[in-house]
Amino acid sequence: MNIYAVIILAALLASYVLELVGDRLNLRALDPELPDEFAGIYDAEKYARSQEYTRTRTRFGFITGTFDLVLLLLFWQLGGFNWLDQLVRDWGLDVVQTGLAFTAILLLAKTMISLPFGIYSTFVIEERFGFNRTTPLTFVTDLLKGMLLAVVLGGPLLAAVLWFFETAGSAAWLWCWAAITIFTLVVQFVAPAWIMPLFNKFTPLAEGKLREAIFAFADKVDFSLQNVFVMDGSKRSSKSNAFFTGFGRNKRIALFDTLIEKHPVEELVGILAHEIGHYKKKHILQGMAVSIVHTGAMLYLLSIFIGHQGLFAAFHMEQSSVYAGMIFFGLLFTPIEMVLAPLMNLLSRHNEFEADAFAARHTGKPESMISALKKLAADNLANLTPHPFYVLLHYSHPPLIRRIAALRISAGGETQI
Repeated sequence: MNIYAVIILAALLASYVLELVGDRLNLRALDPELPDEFAGIYDAEKYARSQEYTRTRTRFGFITGTFDLVLLLLFWQLGGFNWLDQLVRDWGLDVVQTGLAFTAILLLAKTMISLPFGIYSTFVIEERFGFNRTTPLTFVTDLLKGMLLAVVLGGPLLAAVLWFFETAGSAAWLWCWAAITIFTLVVQFVAPAWIMPLFNKFTPLAEGKLREAIFAFADKVDFSLQNVFVMDGSKRSSKSNAFFTGFGRNKRIALFDTLIEKHPVEELVGILAHEIGHYKKKHILQGMAVSIVHTGAMLYLLSIFIGHQGLFAAFHMEQSSVYAGMIFFGLLFTPIEMVLAPLMNLLSRHNEFEADAFAARHTGKPESMISALKKLAADNLANLTPHPFYVLLHYSHPPLIRRIAALRISAGGETQI
């Protein structure tokens, strides 16, 4: 049997089994007894509801994951990739246009096939648990805007990558790496001002106690802050959040309107201090650097494997091509991603602890941050007792009980990693 087919099939099945084991362990870890730390935050009904939300989401994830795997294996084994390749080649386009068409059809098909699951997730599951505020019109316009952005931004980038691999020889991966790096930096810079407003309304935070407290804290920690924005998160969900994005003059801190509705000033300052902590600890730059290195490594490996005919034979292809090779290499890369993903989650959790510690030390009010985290968990029906193996696989943030314990330690000058 083709060695590439064996590796890819084994990796896909191993990934599926790992997900299944993680899900089962996570469900078994659900404790019907409310942790003492959350007494007064959850009542019995709300705690039971949070656990039912975890069960429902887990079952839905199992169904969608199984469907995606079976669909991929059927399309692969029935020669679907070769059939589509021959179809597009018959259109008489040049090699870059053929690659764009091949990729676009696959992505469009995947989007349309996944659409019923997205509808069910939003309008059935999220609706059932009281989160959904998305209207059918918003759902459709979000989908269309996302597809338009994929064409306008992703299309030219993919065309450049295909062209470099067709014309630049052994240095193609370096040219692609440079192009993707520049593209990523530009998008990071313009996204807050040009792209994100396509989906949400960002309004400068109004004058008042909250704005004064936020800017006073920013001055205290020497953080240049031109504005804080309120995002209309309630347009899609009742869940709350805050985030930091961009860099330079376009860096932006945004608070969901649902967050402001539910928390007093001290808690909101603590949440924002956490976001500033990510910037002051250089987590944003670190994340970009890791992403750039990861992309370069992938492109280098792609340049090696894209010329191996065995990779195309594994997918029953009659002819080799850069565009198909990129997709097949993505599947071949699965075992490496299985190792990298938990490591990246570990780094992310470490950064979250550091940002929490920054907020606790510089506000001097760790209990306000703890109170905010507890309320967020209750409002979002978070799982309070995740299994460590599930955390390893999926959690970019530490489990809440560990975050609370670390916040109390950090306020005394130590940081729990």
